[in-house]
Amino acid sequence: MANGTDPSTLIEVAGLGKVYRRGSDEVAALRNVHLSVSKGEFLVIVGPSGSGKSSLLHLLGGIDRPSQGSLRVNGVDLVAASQAALTRFRRDNIGFVFQFYNLFPSLNALDNVSLPLLAGGLGWSAARQRGAAMLEQVGLAHRQKHTPAQLSGGEQQRVAIARALVVEPCVILADEPTGDLDSASAEHILALMRDLNQRLALTFIVATHNLVLLKAASRACRLVDGLLSPLSGA
Repeated sequence: MANGTDPSTLIEVAGLGKVYRRGSDEVAALRNVHLSVSKGEFLVIVGPSGSGKSSLLHLLGGIDRPSQGSLRVNGVDLVAASQAALTRFRRDNIGFVFQFYNLFPSLNALDNVSLPLLAGGLGWSAARQRGAAMLEQVGLAHRQKHTPAQLSGGEQQRVAIARALVVEPCVILADEPTGDLDSASAEHILALMRDLNQRLALTFIVATHNLVLLKAASRACRLVDGLLSPLSGA
């Protein structure tokens, strides 16, 4: 359990800060962030570009380390963890979804989704079987053999979501997941994420400047100049 007392708590953050050095200057991307996330939440974090949203997701996902504060995700202390432990943590716990999909252009949809399992040591046949099941979950069973260039933006993001799901993570971290999509495709991706959240009881943390995504939120926060606060009325 994340905080040693409440088994429903997945993420516990206290006094979190992140400072980047640019030459002799210091830039505070995050300042004294406090956040608790329960299992099954759909948390939307809104804020303008440069507000610290990506920095926060990178810390929650074990990609980067904080400059100060405490951070536990699914029982793992990400401040004290070794680099090897952080690698295992990302592999076993986190599904990432990015604005620009980050698919391998030479691989078809099924191979893109299966790749994390192959990298984790699962056999080819089992990985492809699970990858196909994930593509079916996101409504793309009929597009398994298509490469990213043969898919629309919305379809590519569905493949990216399936790839994030295939490792059976405890949380999906989505950084501007609709930022490269037209409004209709964005609505479809939003509906898909909310459906997966409700049907699979999967925790989502979505960082965005698109206020439309607040429609899906079970809770929302605002991040401005590295300061996180609850968003009332969401």
